[in-house]
Amino acid sequence: MPRPDHLIIATRESPLALWQAHHVRDRLMRLYPGLVVELLGMTTEGDRQLGSSLAKIGGKGLFVKELEQALLDGRAHIAVHSVKDVPVSLPADFILAAVMQREDARDAFVSNDYASLAKLPEGARVGTSSLRRATQLRLRFPHLRVDGLRGNVQTRLARLDEGGFDAIILAAAGLKRLGLAARIRALLDPSDSLPAAGQGALGIECLAGRADVVTLLTPLVDPQTTWCVRVERAVSRALGASCVSPVGAFAEHTRQGVRLRAFVADAEGRRSISLTREALTPGVPEEFAAAMAADLLALGAAALLAETGID
Repeated sequence: MPRPDHLIIATRESPLALWQAHHVRDRLMRLYPGLVVELLGMTTEGDRQLGSSLAKIGGKGLFVKELEQALLDGRAHIAVHSVKDVPVSLPADFILAAVMQREDARDAFVSNDYASLAKLPEGARVGTSSLRRATQLRLRFPHLRVDGLRGNVQTRLARLDEGGFDAIILAAAGLKRLGLAARIRALLDPSDSLPAAGQGALGIECLAGRADVVTLLTPLVDPQTTWCVRVERAVSRALGASCVSPVGAFAEHTRQGVRLRAFVADAEGRRSISLTREALTPGVPEEFAAAMAADLLALGAAALLAETGID
C-alpha cells in the first residue's frame, strides 16, 4: 500500500494540544521529506463547557469526540491526544496507532508561596481538575481545601497567580512541554500521587482501516511506553473505570523487570486501595493488568467506584 503524501492532523486548539500536534508534525516531516502535514484546529465540547466538572458532563471523552468525527468525515487522517484524555475503550472504528515516548508521568505541585504540599497551612486552597488527584490529596492532607479548577494550563496558572488558590496540581509533562518547568515547586512521587493511565504519553489515533497511516506512524512508536500504557489502560478498563474515575495506574520498567502500581478511592477521599505488582519480564500487558484488577476487585474496588456513581 503506498504511503500517504498528505496528512491532516486534528487537534484541539489549546496551547498544549497545539504543541503536541506540532511535535508530531515535525517528527513526521523529518522522517518523510516531501510529506505535507497540515493541522486542523478544533474546539471540543470539553473545551466549551469549562464551567462544569468533567464527571458531570461526560468525562474526558468530550475532548476527543469532535476529533474522531473529523477522522470519520475525512477532514483529518490522524488525531493527536494526551493518552490520559482518551477513553480506555475506543469505538470499533478507531485505534491508537502509535504511543510515543513518555515525558515525565508525575503530577506537579505549583505554588507561588509554598515549597510543597506538606508546607501548606490548614485550610489552604488547592486547585485541580482531576477527581483522582483530589481524592489522593484528601487522603494525605485532610486539613486542606481541595476545589475544582478547569481550563487550559495557562488559565489554571492565571487563577493561581490571581490569588484564587494557594497551590494547584498539574501534570508535569504539560508544564515541561510548554516551557513552564520553572513553575514546578515540587514533583509528586507516584507513591504520593499516582498518575492517571497514560499520563505523560502522546497517542496518535486514526481509523482502524487505515493500514497505510498505521505504517506511516510506526517509527514514532516507543515500545516500552506502549507496553506501560496498554497495562495502565487495561487496569482501568477491567475495573469499569472512566477517564474521571478516582483511579490511578502507573507501569514502569525497572532494573528488576516491570512494576505496576494502582490506586482506587471513593469520591470523597475517605477510603482507598493501593496495590503494587512486579514481574521479571513484561509479558502480555492485558494479562498483567487483569491480575492487578482482580486483586483490586477482591479488596472492594467495585464498591468504591460505585460510590462515585461511575461504576
